[in-house]
Amino acid sequence: MSKKTTYITTPIYYVNAQPHLGHAYSTVVADTYSRFCKLRGDDVRFQTGTDEHGDKIVEAAAQENIEPRQYVDRIATMFKDTWPLLDIDYDRFIRTTDEDHVAVVKHILQTVYDGGDIYFDEYSGLYCTGCERFLIERELVDGKCSDHLVAPKEITEQNYFFRMSKYQQQLIDHIRNNPDFVTPERYRNEVLSFLSDPLDDLCISRPASRLNWGIRLPFDGNYVTYVWFDALINYLTGIGFPEGEQFEHYWSGAEHLIAKDILKPHAIYWPTMLMAAGVPLYKKLHVHGYWNVDETKMSKSLGNVIKPAQLVQDYGADAFRYFCLREMSFGLDASFSSAAIVARNNADLANDLGNLFSRSVSMIDKYCQSILPAPDKADQDNDLRHAAAEMISAYRIHMGEFKFHQGLQSVWEFVGAANRYIVRNEPWSLAKDENKTARLQTVLYNLGESLRLLALLLKPVMPQTALKMMKGLGIDSGSVVMQTLEQGGSWGLSVPGTKLSKVGNLFPRIDTKTQTKGPKKVPQHPKKSKTDPPKTGPQISFDQFKEIDLRVAKIVAAEALPKSKKLLKLSVLAPEERTIVSGLAGSYRPEDLVGQSVIIVANLKAAKLMGVLSEGMVLTAELKDDEGNDRLALVTVPGPVKAGTKLA
Repeated sequence: MSKKTTYITTPIYYVNAQPHLGHAYSTVVADTYSRFCKLRGDDVRFQTGTDEHGDKIVEAAAQENIEPRQYVDRIATMFKDTWPLLDIDYDRFIRTTDEDHVAVVKHILQTVYDGGDIYFDEYSGLYCTGCERFLIERELVDGKCSDHLVAPKEITEQNYFFRMSKYQQQLIDHIRNNPDFVTPERYRNEVLSFLSDPLDDLCISRPASRLNWGIRLPFDGNYVTYVWFDALINYLTGIGFPEGEQFEHYWSGAEHLIAKDILKPHAIYWPTMLMAAGVPLYKKLHVHGYWNVDETKMSKSLGNVIKPAQLVQDYGADAFRYFCLREMSFGLDASFSSAAIVARNNADLANDLGNLFSRSVSMIDKYCQSILPAPDKADQDNDLRHAAAEMISAYRIHMGEFKFHQGLQSVWEFVGAANRYIVRNEPWSLAKDENKTARLQTVLYNLGESLRLLALLLKPVMPQTALKMMKGLGIDSGSVVMQTLEQGGSWGLSVPGTKLSKVGNLFPRIDTKTQTKGPKKVPQHPKKSKTDPPKTGPQISFDQFKEIDLRVAKIVAAEALPKSKKLLKLSVLAPEERTIVSGLAGSYRPEDLVGQSVIIVANLKAAKLMGVLSEGMVLTAELKDDEGNDRLALVTVPGPVKAGTKLA
């Protein structure tokens, strides 16, 4: 049986800026997905690169008093030199100045022109240099481009146009018939909303008299190609379109990864271009949100641009990769801060995973001379094996759906289970009783096997950490049980007698240089008498209670409200999708809420909170934590209860 093919691409990064956190996140996600698909057993191709034509490149080069070619060579090299620092393992780094790409762009242009879908016309419009395209009135905010906050210039010139409007209904039908074509769903809905208005034709040229830095049209050398019509075609160039074997092999499995700011070109321009050229559409478009830095949008003008090389130097590549994937709920915005990445490093990586690995390997060294012992055949550890099976199943589903934070959450739930297994079984106590040697050996074998499975699942996310774990466990990284989930995802594949070795701490703690605060006093409350009646609020009748519509709702997305420390914006299904604003920010992170089945008051009158219309209320309980602090706990629903189910 032939392998499933996956062709994952990042956007090709525009070289008017040096590599930053946003570029790094997109590329880490694509690399992780590429590695996960290989772990799943797919035949995978992974492509990234740089977009090097257009007005902004000419402007950037002029500011440095150099030629555009010199400028793009320098910035493209920066990108190419950055990715190895983050362990990015791509198959091709493509540049839009590559000769084969120029040839493919001309081939596509000629094909679409010959098909009658490119025509010449005069056009007057509002041109935004930042977007490098003409804008329409409904895209402006107070007369300015909403992305660049600059008023566009009115330009009248003759250009070539692509009959994009011709393919509007065909694209709408494709999106509706293929629900996973654009993910997450919010962006699919955004595209359909845009397509609900008549689609304009797309201006695909610029006069060479105004812009010379670009690919000349094959049918009119007086014009160069519009940068987006040029750039998008890189996805075909990189796999040998039109006649290359790789194109035939990989294109049916093409999945593009982008940030939300370039949704329109990828979800509208690109598929209509493919339709006009007679090329099958790509399989999926995955859209992620923005990274804010300390709650503020990253911006060169604000001086808060984060460079990947500095992140690696400060925290290490694997810690950064883990943070990005665990912290951001894919599709929503997330906030980056030094405090947040240090907290993840110290809690999740150093304390949870690092401590589990260190304790387990040390005990196997101490009690078994660093030789993995053979387990007793007595079946006493079903709970641990069951937890491992649940982890692998959840991980496979979530990682395949770009829900990386949930995939990693399932891994860390098993890390917690393995740490509790040590506490529950107390190997140090078993070692003191000669009659319990067999049990001790079983416990230690199970810990070694738990670590093997963790190393297997962490390979796509933290490749260097996984290699270090394998080395410590005495496992050859090329061994069959570490190649795919199919081959290595079963319990009990570690080989007794394997020699382990010490490899040091996986993740040293980062010193936060903060003073430790003493424990908070728990407020004292007067003791209640057994005869005291329970305190209740105003009483209501049964008929009044029946008016309250309580329903099960599934949280499908959650994000912080930028101007509030307490409120989160939740998207829930009950069964229709609605927005609820809830004061959970002090008790839950947004990514931890996604997937939870909760109870809502569905018929609460809608109200605007912080400018967002809230259509219901999530039920919570008020609790106190171990330090006496107030917190909220969700009232959740166990089991497979359908969203929208009414509570009786």
